[in-house]
Amino acid sequence: MPKQKTKKSVSRRFKITGSGKVTRRVAFSRHLRSKKSAAQKRRYARKLVVTGKIARRVKRAIAIA
Repeated sequence: MPKQKTKKSVSRRFKITGSGKVTRRVAFSRHLRSKKSAAQKRRYARKLVVTGKIARRVKRAIAIA
């Protein structure tokens, strides 16, 4: 059976941490930022942890497990 290929679109959007957690960027953070509050902009800088079935699907698409 051949090796599973990596879904490139998924590998660009998500990162797998050293401990195996899946992280992603926050949505709505690209443009039109002048009207958003400073607290909101700080929240955009953080990475969010993806959990549950979505994290499992992401790991499978990146061909980790």
